[in-house]
Order: sequence, then C-alpha cells, then structure tokens
Amino acid sequence: MRRSKVLAKWRAGEFARFCGLGHFIPFYIQHAAHNKFDGIWLDLEHRNFDLREVQHLLSLCHRFDIDCMVRSPTIQRSRLYRFLEDGAAGLMIPFVSTAEKARAIVKAAKFPPIGNRGLDGTGLDADFGLNRGRPDDTFVQDANRETFIVAQIEEPEAVANAEEIAAVEGIDALFVGPADLGLRLDTYPSFGMSLDEAVAQVAAAAAKHGKVWARTASSIEEVDKYRRQGSLMIPHGGDFALAQMLKTAGDELDSILV
Repeated sequence: MRRSKVLAKWRAGEFARFCGLGHFIPFYIQHAAHNKFDGIWLDLEHRNFDLREVQHLLSLCHRFDIDCMVRSPTIQRSRLYRFLEDGAAGLMIPFVSTAEKARAIVKAAKFPPIGNRGLDGTGLDADFGLNRGRPDDTFVQDANRETFIVAQIEEPEAVANAEEIAAVEGIDALFVGPADLGLRLDTYPSFGMSLDEAVAQVAAAAAKHGKVWARTASSIEEVDKYRRQGSLMIPHGGDFALAQMLKTAGDELDSILV
C-alpha cells in the first residue's frame, strides 16, 4: 500500500504542504507534486464532482505520489470508505461538533480494532487485490496506519467539545474552519469567545492529545504566523488562483492594447 507523505511529516513533527483543488483539472495533480506539495485538499463539500472524476484524480495522485485528502459531502458509512478504496489518503469531515460524531466517522473509516470499516481489498488502495489472500498480506494494518482523518471544527459546540473530539482514537487532526466558525461566533455572541480565542482553545486541545491542529489562512504571512504557533497544516494555493492569473494577463494586455 502507498505510504502517506502527510502522515510521515506529521509523525516527525513537520509541516505538511497542502494545496486546494475544487474542479476537475487533471494536470493540476502533477504540477502540485512537482512543486513539492505533500497533499491536495479535494473539496467535494462545496464543489460538484462526478464520482468517476474523483476516481480519476485519485489515480493520478497515486501516479505522481501525492496524498489526496477528500473533504466528503457525506458521512454515509460505505461512501466514506469507498473514497479510501479509490485511493484517498485522508478524509476531511465538515462540522464535527461532538466526540460521538467523531467516533462514528472513525468507525466507518478504520478497520478493526480501531473501527468497523468493511473489507473489500480490491481497490486502488489495496493494489487492486494483487496481494489478497497471501499469508504476508498486511493491507488492513497498512490501511489503518497510512490513512488519516481530519475533523473540521466549525461551530461553537465543536470548540467546547474540542478536547473530547481530539481524544478520539483515529482522529488525526482538528481543522478550524474560520469562515464558518467566525460566522457562528458573530451570530451567537453568547458563546463569549473571539475567533482567535477559539482557535487557541482548539490548538491546545489538539496538543494535549498529541493531534495536529490546522486552519486556513489568507496570506503567506498568516501561514507563517500559524505555523509558528504550531500548526502542521495550513493549505496554501489552489485552482481559484487562476482567477488572479487571468486578471494579471488581462492587465498586461491592457498595457499594450489600450
């Protein structure tokens, strides 16, 4: 089974380089790998993909040896582990606000004794069954060791429960979604905490239980700030940067044509 570059970095206490992808752009995979990214955050929550497109992108991630973290639009049990069977290195799950939900996700995505994932053993993650049935087949153990689960913290309830969520075996990282969490903190001020205070509480909960904490950032200066505060995953760069490229190209053409 392919080994996770992201988990290798995290286990060594190192920062994992992530970029984002929200559209079906196959060439993006090789360019991300070429530019030393460890992982691609594939957003299926807010973007529409055909499942065959997802399979194609995951196969390219294996081809070019880069992790793919799928942000799933569902927590339906078999759908989660089919993303893993199709080659995802990790799962990002939105709105994990309780330890109970975290445990249900782990149950779906990890094999016993950690979870209760269904065993097929013929997907891309298992080399399409080449070693199935052999006495030295270690696929189950490898899959539990080389896949990761990221719980998104996006509600005040999740911040309050951050320690319990971080304590769940099989949860590897707590990822603060500052847009959603910030919206809810502003909408429900009775929680009595700023976004920065909430992030600090989540970071402390993750550190207490030996887990990674992460968040998004709007600039390289913010990436550096949060990295120095101990975050080992802050996605930087994505396909929406193409919009800025087109603006720059348009401005350049204006400079010679207008």
